[in-house]
Amino acid sequence: MARMGGQRRLKALAAPRFWPILRKEYKWAVKPRPGPHPAEKSLPLLLIVRNVLGYAQTAREARKLISEGHFRVDGVVRKDYKFPVGFMDVIEVVDTGEKFRMLPYPVKFFKLHPIPEEEGDLKPVRIENKTTVKGGHVQLNLHDGRNILVRVKDPRNPVEDVYRTMDTLLITVPGQEVKGHIKFGEGAIAIIVGGRNIGRVGVVKSVQKGWGRKRTLVTLEDASGNLFQTSLDYVFVIGLDRPVISLPEGAWK
Repeated sequence: MARMGGQRRLKALAAPRFWPILRKEYKWAVKPRPGPHPAEKSLPLLLIVRNVLGYAQTAREARKLISEGHFRVDGVVRKDYKFPVGFMDVIEVVDTGEKFRMLPYPVKFFKLHPIPEEEGDLKPVRIENKTTVKGGHVQLNLHDGRNILVRVKDPRNPVEDVYRTMDTLLITVPGQEVKGHIKFGEGAIAIIVGGRNIGRVGVVKSVQKGWGRKRTLVTLEDASGNLFQTSLDYVFVIGLDRPVISLPEGAWK
């Protein structure tokens, strides 16, 4: 996957392969601004408005619509056409009320999946790591750049900290209120966010620990009973008995 470096502009041929752009027709592509998602794992808002949703035919039209505040990402109006949109983000078309979730999808890497109204203010976020901050409180660092503080009464016995790296929180957006906690482990339902199995959904059957997340191997079973394996780094748990978010048809039973 192409990396974008520190240049201010991005050549179309160097853009990530999953971007829905005509590389031979245009020399330059929109470079995502630094934000909540890595550039190589996100789409600029302009491409979503023009190339995916089809609300504009040209970049100029898309920039105008975005600057006028017609689109929200995770409940916040975004007027920057370079804003990076990534996994699990909720995109809302303000004028129509349509809401979509950015999901990993086989081969294409991303899919803008329509979601019901009641799901529009909920977002699953994966805990990437944890840090202890002043006062002994615990800060959870999430996959989309957010941080959530877990306050503890006694730093020597932080019973309030029940969270672990690779667990998933279900939070409200934009308020960040924790509505649910899904522990990573055998029996959890997960969606794959990278590698050749991207977009597949399965139940975690076993974890073969290695040196770090990228070398730890996870075996999953899909809805048809097929086993497949992937790196722990690509596993994003989304439920226990059932997924907490809606998925594309056929992704899960």
